[in-house]
Amino acid sequence: MPNTQSPDFFDINSLLSEDERQVRDTVARFVDDRVLPIISDCFENEKFPMELATEMAELGLLGPTIQDFGCAGLNQVAYGLIMQELEQGDSGVRSFASVQSSLVMYPINRWGSDEQKQRWMPALAKAEAIGCFGLTEPDGGSDPGTMKTIAKKDGNDWILNGAKMWITNGSIADVSVVWANTDQGIRGFLVEKDTKGYTTRDIPHKFSLRASITSELFFDNCRIPDTNRLPTAEGLSSPLSCLTQARFGIAWGAIGAAMACYREASEFASERILFGKPLSHKQQVQVRLADMLRRITTGQLLALQLGRLKDEGRIHHSQVSLAKWNNVRMALDIARDARDLLGAGGISVECCPIRHAMNLESVITYEGTETIHQLIVGREITGVAAF
Repeated sequence: MPNTQSPDFFDINSLLSEDERQVRDTVARFVDDRVLPIISDCFENEKFPMELATEMAELGLLGPTIQDFGCAGLNQVAYGLIMQELEQGDSGVRSFASVQSSLVMYPINRWGSDEQKQRWMPALAKAEAIGCFGLTEPDGGSDPGTMKTIAKKDGNDWILNGAKMWITNGSIADVSVVWANTDQGIRGFLVEKDTKGYTTRDIPHKFSLRASITSELFFDNCRIPDTNRLPTAEGLSSPLSCLTQARFGIAWGAIGAAMACYREASEFASERILFGKPLSHKQQVQVRLADMLRRITTGQLLALQLGRLKDEGRIHHSQVSLAKWNNVRMALDIARDARDLLGAGGISVECCPIRHAMNLESVITYEGTETIHQLIVGREITGVAAF
């Protein structure tokens, strides 16, 4: 019989290896035991559960696909499953792990010098150091090529000026991977937290990703040694390839949020009595639950094939865009519908759909808006860029 509670209607579990299932189940237990008991309070009080960072590191969830530096060396499907399970807890928890892994450890491992790798990678894997990724600016998000942050060469140093905005982990980061325009084009720099002229400011009063730290970064004549430049990161393609890594994880993570909302709505419908019968006995409710399950199953199959392609080295960034677009839209629609099925109680932070819905309003925007991903796929179809 199909599993509608997990939900796993097409027995996707049977398509996973034993190692992949073990990773998924380990993270699921972590979320049940450590994330869910505290996340509503963290969300309500705009607090990131920093104590979970070390625990995630101990489970090997930071930089898990990297082979060296004490990382787990898992495949891409296992990484996707990690993101899926973390986001069943909260998008903010998944965002922390996603930024640390895909936007900080990935570029240092790919483009960093041996010295940079030895200094930062083991510490980042253990959560002894936290990182952030500075690309988005106050005046531009979807068009990063127009960035105004500038780095000018001065002897063996670089002088960095500019600002970044909407940066996850910004104020708690020990190292920031910052992208800036130079005379030679866009380059990446590792900016350490105690650098003179470098300041951060948290963005308060958010109604989304409240259990996540979001910051502004400011650079006022920051002197950065050339040894802190990522030596082989050249051009806009470098930060964009980092975003492809992060978007891959988001495509999986959104499934987790949708699964959590579906389960809560399904359980409520089976228990809530209306006009003498459980809600689950009503035609419209069954149609809505069936539609949620249809969308989740589609997203699961899409993400799994995406992961297999990535493990085979055959993935294309437009495929990641389609998956991120499809799965986040799916999750947001399910979160909203699940909230409605829960009735008036659904607006309470004690119910997960309203929290997931509010978080997903950010997830559908960051790492490329829905429209940007639609246009990326459109460019592949037509051969014409219509941005």
